[in-house]
Amino acid sequence: MAEPAIELVNARKVYRSGSIEFEALRGIDLSIDVGEYVAVMGPSGSGKSTIMNILGCLDTLTEGQYRLGGDDVDDLDEIDLAAIRNEQIGFVFQGFNLMPALSAWRNVEVPLMYARVPKEERRQRAQRALERVGLGDRFENRPGELSGGQQQRVAVARALVGEPTIILADEPTGNLDSASTSDVLALFDELHAAGRTIVLITHELEVAQRARRIVWVRDGEITRDEVTAA
Repeated sequence: MAEPAIELVNARKVYRSGSIEFEALRGIDLSIDVGEYVAVMGPSGSGKSTIMNILGCLDTLTEGQYRLGGDDVDDLDEIDLAAIRNEQIGFVFQGFNLMPALSAWRNVEVPLMYARVPKEERRQRAQRALERVGLGDRFENRPGELSGGQQQRVAVARALVGEPTIILADEPTGNLDSASTSDVLALFDELHAAGRTIVLITHELEVAQRARRIVWVRDGEITRDEVTAA
């Protein structure tokens, strides 16, 4: 039987500030199979962003285990965690996180620079990634010359350029109008159909229902886990 793409076991996260403690995750268990499209849904302060940070190796657990493709990542050092973030995980954020002075393709090539991919190969792969998200005619445009939906497509292309096995999307439609939201969610549908493992963090039910499974989080606990009709 294949290992899950992602597995949290009795995952607990406590933040401390002086004598004050806040328990963001309260011993949750979560397993996501390879190729699944899962939405993590919950209100502000529910713990969903903490889950995102843990899954993306941007933060570590206080207690419990996090396994990525069957490998325990809890004891890895920062160099190994950085390699995982760059090679296995593609990130898409609400705020796009594009560099305004750079063209679309130069924004997309950034992960390849960290991976020390040669310059000409970086350009070719960045342009292929932009073509893949429907921006083949926007290579040289800077973010300020693109619509919000187009900027998010650049961000998705950047997430894809390193051919990661997992896409983590944190409120990716939060800054978009309804038409752009529909376009970006259609792109996630295509990525899922192509076999990508996708974890989508959102507080919007209409967005979550595009996934094939919804994990409901409240007060640091999973309260419901259901398969959708999508």
